[in-house]
Amino acid sequence: MILALLLVFFCQMVIGVPLYASLLFTGLVGLLTTGNGSLIRVIPQQFFGGMDVFSLMAIPFFILVGNLMNRSGLTDRLIDFSRLLIGSVRGGLGYVNVVAGIILAGVNGSAAADASALGSILIPAMEKEGFPKAYAAGLTAGSSLIGPIIPPSIFMIIYASMTNTSVGGLFIAGILPGLFLGVAFMVMNWFYSKRYKVPVNDPKEVRKEAGRILKRATVALIAPFIIIGGIVTGLVTPTESGALAVVYCLVAGVFVTRELTFRSLWDAIYETISLTSAVFLIMGAATVVGWFLKWERVTHKFASWLISMGLLEHSWLLLVVLSLITFVIGMFMEEVAVLTLLTPIFYPLAMKAGIDPFHFGIVMTLNVTIALITPPVGACNYIVAAVGKVPLGELFREIWPFIAVAMLVLLGIITFPFITVTLPRVLGL
Repeated sequence: MILALLLVFFCQMVIGVPLYASLLFTGLVGLLTTGNGSLIRVIPQQFFGGMDVFSLMAIPFFILVGNLMNRSGLTDRLIDFSRLLIGSVRGGLGYVNVVAGIILAGVNGSAAADASALGSILIPAMEKEGFPKAYAAGLTAGSSLIGPIIPPSIFMIIYASMTNTSVGGLFIAGILPGLFLGVAFMVMNWFYSKRYKVPVNDPKEVRKEAGRILKRATVALIAPFIIIGGIVTGLVTPTESGALAVVYCLVAGVFVTRELTFRSLWDAIYETISLTSAVFLIMGAATVVGWFLKWERVTHKFASWLISMGLLEHSWLLLVVLSLITFVIGMFMEEVAVLTLLTPIFYPLAMKAGIDPFHFGIVMTLNVTIALITPPVGACNYIVAAVGKVPLGELFREIWPFIAVAMLVLLGIITFPFITVTLPRVLGL
């Protein structure tokens, strides 16, 4: 039965049916096959129930913050600040790409937004510095993965809403893994800078403008401090921190940078509504399918299979197997759908195996984040290919080393849980 439903779902995807509609129709077919017609009423209940979760209110705020940062000139100032920090060494713009990804990660929680912002500026600049364009695009896509790991994170909010896990605790748990991922890409850039014989930049050129860059960047650096600082100190909830950051970006864009016009504000709001609507529709539709899977006791059957293999007694091996399953599914399905479909199945198993909910949340978040650069569906690949004017085939060939590095980081996080659980425990979360 489940295999037949998967076939129904993928056939719809092949012919171009929107993802949320494909999920809804798959859920409908599944419910009809039960022979209990009264179950049809579950569809509207679960569809709207999947969207009616208080913690999800934070998502549109963080998306809007990213859009406002991009349109008010604040993102450009952050990239200039990153160049000042680390741009005067061999392959400096590659490091700037990663550092800028880390800083932007503290603003919007969206890999797609980071990929667009970084790619439009840094891919042409890296090519001029001596990097192959495909490598520059690959590094930009890789750097964008840091966005959903370092708080705030849209994926973490979705996970928390489905598992009743503390959003603030998850956000704090993602800080060290996000930095770990950034360092891994920097090490990779060091090797590739030597391989491509990228020249060393003259630090005098950057230092000449140090004062101006610092002055301009100060106003942009306040936004991540509002979000992360407010959550860490417990002064505001994640939703409130997102709302405060939106207000700050509006004020900064209108009165400080003076680049936020009525037209650009309207565009930012329109993009936010479009992306938020897509996320919520997919979540609602995936909730319908998830309810059907629970009705059919798929979780119980899957757990029985894992128990028969002895995996629940070995948490490390269990996380590796679940990660491999997520990786394969993520190659062919949109990431929000993957997260909302697999979390209700995997989370109870992880709890039975004694895995910390924060640790499992970061593992799941990183898994679906890696899917953003995994061909053939990975959305960030298409974004950087478009903004960087890189042939998609070249990017697909270049992206696999970045996927391998991200998978090694994931394996390291699975092996050493203290990377994720230390900060939440220190802060009493």
